[in-house]
Amino acid sequence: MGGRLSTLNNNIIIGMGQFKEMYPLETQDMDADLRAAHEYEKMLASLHADGLPNFEARFKEMLNENTIREIANFQSQLLRERETIKERIERINASLTHIDYVEGRYITLLAQPAADAEIQTFQQDLKACTEGSVTGSEDEQYSEEKFLQVQKIIARLRGREGEADADLRWRRKVSDVRNWFRFAASERWREDDEEYEHYADSGGKSGGQKEKLAYTILAASLAYQFGLEWNAVRLRSFRFVVIDEAFGRGSDESAEYGLKLFAQLNLQLLIVTPLQKIHIIEPHVQHVGYVSNEGGASSKLRNLSIETYREEKRQRGEAVT
Repeated sequence: MGGRLSTLNNNIIIGMGQFKEMYPLETQDMDADLRAAHEYEKMLASLHADGLPNFEARFKEMLNENTIREIANFQSQLLRERETIKERIERINASLTHIDYVEGRYITLLAQPAADAEIQTFQQDLKACTEGSVTGSEDEQYSEEKFLQVQKIIARLRGREGEADADLRWRRKVSDVRNWFRFAASERWREDDEEYEHYADSGGKSGGQKEKLAYTILAASLAYQFGLEWNAVRLRSFRFVVIDEAFGRGSDESAEYGLKLFAQLNLQLLIVTPLQKIHIIEPHVQHVGYVSNEGGASSKLRNLSIETYREEKRQRGEAVT
């Protein structure tokens, strides 16, 4: 008999300890001891008196309809944005295949999952919060574990006390879907689609390679930003781009390549460039504007059509492009 009482006492104390671990705030002044049994009985009586067990079903309903569903909507929005990026990259790549990066090769853009621990953990936490919330069993939908998962991620999204700055940096990082990707460019042979070179960045590349890669990414970015399609003419679409200090230090070849890309997008360009590069731009523009400041007093702008410009070049005996 004494042995059974001892085992029962130990089980009760273990149960008290487990209860304290589950509810540390509510039981911080309570001991895991038989002499404190009246405190546990008082808490149980209070719960029944308040009728809290009767609100369990309503709590589960509110948890699902509000908190968990809002997290699920948030996750769905982020996933839609991720798919939008993938779709636009695919559209850009479909167009880039028509442009020779060099003879026989073209550039394709790659959007691979980012190997970032914070982003991967955030994605896993979101998934854990929403798993089973729609199609799972009632236990999966409304478990206290599910509530704690949701509570944890919402607290960090809002900004926890004492960690507001760190949480703000984290929130901006993980909720910007562009950070979910590791972007790169692949130069491929047109004949068999085999990769010739991979560009994760421009380090170690020559000046000409960097320029051409930069122009490719710039053209792709414009297409992505404005939803442009190569060689497609939309009378009401916005296509005006200003390029300052254009082609001043770059090679003629890379400048010509960049202008060809912009022409494929049917962009309206305003190009500011030194006079020594005007022969590169001339075949691609309709007007030339000369800015002069004689004596430093005031600047003057002379606007010429490309026909007038070429005629004046002939009169001066200069070669016409």
